[in-house]
Order: sequence, then structure tokens, then C-alpha cells
Amino acid sequence: MKVKMKTIFYNFSKKLQYACEEILLMLMFVFLLFYLRWITNHNYQHHLLITTRSTNKLNKQIFILAGQSNMAGQGGVHNFTWDGVIPRECQPNSNNILRLSVTIKWEIAHEPLNYAVDCLHNCGVGPGMAFANAILKQDPNFGVIGLVPCSKSGIGIHTWIRGNMPYDQLISRAKFSLKHGGTIRGLLWFHGESDTKDKYTARYYKAKVMKFIQDLRDDLKSPLLPVIVVVLRYPKEPFDRKFKFVNVVRQAQMDINLPNVIKVDANGLPVESDGLHLTTQGQIQLGNMMAQAFLNTKFQSLKYDSNKIYHMSG
Repeated sequence: MKVKMKTIFYNFSKKLQYACEEILLMLMFVFLLFYLRWITNHNYQHHLLITTRSTNKLNKQIFILAGQSNMAGQGGVHNFTWDGVIPRECQPNSNNILRLSVTIKWEIAHEPLNYAVDCLHNCGVGPGMAFANAILKQDPNFGVIGLVPCSKSGIGIHTWIRGNMPYDQLISRAKFSLKHGGTIRGLLWFHGESDTKDKYTARYYKAKVMKFIQDLRDDLKSPLLPVIVVVLRYPKEPFDRKFKFVNVVRQAQMDINLPNVIKVDANGLPVESDGLHLTTQGQIQLGNMMAQAFLNTKFQSLKYDSNKIYHMSG
């Protein structure tokens, strides 16, 4: 009898143990489901917050960034690899600076700004983040800034025309940036190095870049869209031998005679060892110069003197 009772008690204990283990597993599974649901909802709310900021029609101030490798960003790039250094002036601002990614999604802007649009491991610091941070530093009420990087390295002015990929991609990205509201406040244009190698392309640079600006304004239905043109820096010796006609392109950029076009002269800014691309500090200085030029210029609905050129201070 005692043996039978022990057996019954033993079997009951085992069943109870198994039942407890099953209940514990079920509770853990339920907890996991609730946790995953909370994480998903939290991430969705965070995404919704970012999306709401980026699509705020009153606050989103959009700037298109286009040109060649200097606008794409080569600051801190050595032996085709970026050093990863991000100075204070180029740090992200999760509340107020957004970037339109290559997958056409708004995200928190960060260096390298032109990543995947044109370059991968060899994409470094450009002037865009420094520009946006400088704008907000001088005008904290400026609103949320949306940056739309569209630069293509090594592409001459003859390719920036309707029907060609660089131009059409720029128009497509610019139009998408307006999809949920906002205003395109300007184009930041740093271009021309490729056109300094050949006398013919240098000679016709002015006519082609003016056509580019006029077509851009027409396609975006913004006939007086502000444009900040960076006037090329003279390359350092001995690299200047490769870019023989930089003076011709520089003069063409200075002579652009269109409304709401202002120029910022990059001459004198520090360059990398290749003698052509701006260093990280050079890009920061350029970004600050462009921000100052934008904030100091009273853009008008009528044509005004666009020949004012902003030079490096000091």
C-alpha cells in the first residue's frame, strides 16, 4: 500500500512539474510576444516622430546638393578610404537636419552625406552638414532642414542636361522631397573640375551651366530658385598642370548673370594631398561661407546684381 501511494505521489509530482514547466514556457512565450509588440510599436512611434518632423510643411526647408566629388565630400579621404572623423560642426542633429537617402526615404542626416548616392567607402566629409548646422546656429528658428544629396563625381557639365541620368535623378529626388510638403530653399552647386582639363569644355562652361540652372528652375517650377555657386579653387602644384583651364571656368562661374545666383569663392581653402579636394576643415569653412551667403542675401522676385562674390574671410 505504501509503495503504491509513493508511486502515485511520484507520478503526480512529475505531472505537476511538467505542468509548471509548460505554464512557465507559455508565460515566457506570451511575455515575448508582448515585448516584441512593444518594440515594434516603439520603433514605429519613433519612425512616425521622425516622419512627422520631416514632413512638417511649415518647417521643412529643403536644399539640393549637387556637383562633383568635392560636393559629394572627400574630406578625410586618404588612399580611397575615409578616416571616419566627424568634427563638431558636422555632427548630426536628430531634431532638425534630415537627409533624403538613396532609397528615397527621409532619415537623420549624418556624414558621409552623399553615401550610396555616388560613393561608398571613399565618400567623406562634404560641406552639407556644416552648412545646415551653421544655418541653425545663426537662426535657431529656421526650421527642419532637409538635405537632398545628388552629386556625381567626375561628371562634366555636358552630362547635366535633360535626358541624362545625373540631371534626371536630381529632378526626381527634388520632386520627391516635396511629396509630403516643404519648400526647396536653394541649390548648393560645387562643380567644374572636370571641365578645366579641356579648352573646349572650359570655353562653353558658362553657357552650359546657365542652361542647367534655367532648366532646373523650369522643371521644379521655381523660376527664381536661389542657387549658391562655388567658384573653383586653384589646384596646388604640380597638380595644376592637369587642370590647365581652371581660370577659364572660374571666370565663367563668376560671370553667371542670372537672378538669385550668388557665388562663394573656394580659392585659398585647404586641400588634401591630391591638390584638388578640400580637407575636412576646408569643407567646414566652405559650408560656413555658403550658410553666411545664404542668410545675408536678400533674395528678391526681381533681378538683382548677382555678381557679388563671397570670399574666404581672414
